[in-house]
Amino acid sequence: MAVLGCGASGLRARGRLGSLFPVVSKPFCSAAAASRPLDAQRLAEKLRAQKREEKLKERVPTNPVQRRVRELARFTKQLQRVHPNVLAKALSRGILHQDKDLVVISKPYGLPVHGGPGVRLCISDVLPILAKMLRGQKAEPLHLCHRLDKETTGVMVLTWEKEMAHQVQELFRTRQVVKKYWAITVHVPVPSAGVVDIPIIEKEVQGQRQHHKMTLSPSYRMDNGKMVKVRSSRNAHLAVTQYQVLSSTLSSALLELQPITGIKHQLRVHLSFGLECPILGDHKYSDWNRLAPQKLPAGTLKKLGLEQSKARHIPLHLHARQLILPALGSRKEELNLTCKLPHFFVRSLSRLGLEMPNQDQNDK
Repeated sequence: MAVLGCGASGLRARGRLGSLFPVVSKPFCSAAAASRPLDAQRLAEKLRAQKREEKLKERVPTNPVQRRVRELARFTKQLQRVHPNVLAKALSRGILHQDKDLVVISKPYGLPVHGGPGVRLCISDVLPILAKMLRGQKAEPLHLCHRLDKETTGVMVLTWEKEMAHQVQELFRTRQVVKKYWAITVHVPVPSAGVVDIPIIEKEVQGQRQHHKMTLSPSYRMDNGKMVKVRSSRNAHLAVTQYQVLSSTLSSALLELQPITGIKHQLRVHLSFGLECPILGDHKYSDWNRLAPQKLPAGTLKKLGLEQSKARHIPLHLHARQLILPALGSRKEELNLTCKLPHFFVRSLSRLGLEMPNQDQNDK
């Protein structure tokens, strides 16, 4: 039985309850409580009752889409709070391909690849654990070959040996890896297929909240109706994106994107600022001047069953759909890796009236 004491610092539970309820605030400590102390069971029941009341007070959305959005928001926060073993187990269940050189996983939404400020857990943290799950306790950690943004889902390649990781990284650097992404966009690009070839540069955005963004650094500008070549900034990076509309409605589209180069946030910048078709859920690049939830057309909100005030919960609909690796090491043939769409992406397609190509219907 726990021992309860009531002093100047309030009521304190010791013993087995100490780890669960180390300090309880003063309202529980009164003259009556001092003369007749609460036992541990009554205290625990009272705290549980308070938690139940707080949950009941929370507004539960009646719309199923709003419920899904809230569940997704909770899930992405929980991903960085789970035990590393739990995360490694989840990644092991999403393995797309495994051989003596490579392990290819399906990267979940909201999970950073590397650590940084505010990051509690990332993929690189659990690679030693994942390796032991796959090859036993003596296994060396797996190695990252490339990266995806925190909000991007899809194919991610790992290797067993560091030397093999360098070889795969070189394939990415020399553009020998075919990368295909799928994205849902707000608005429909014109023309329906083409190439965006506009350099990208990082700039500071002035305003209430100063921040940095990647943006376009075009080589040409319009001057009195004429196209004039301008001097390129030495800090600008060559960026080329090939795109094709797979399905569209009046206000949205499903695109296949093939980045020829690999500049930070290239796809998001080219779609938003180059084609004026931001990716659904891109709250950073839908507006240059501010950091705020993406402003969506009324028709799109209606199809999604959301109010604009809930748009901040919409995840980025950008998915690394396919990687084609050339022959490497002992493998004599190219390796075609495809990753199924996450559930939230498939549901958004359905809500918006967008269709997947026939060969990809098994993703539904």
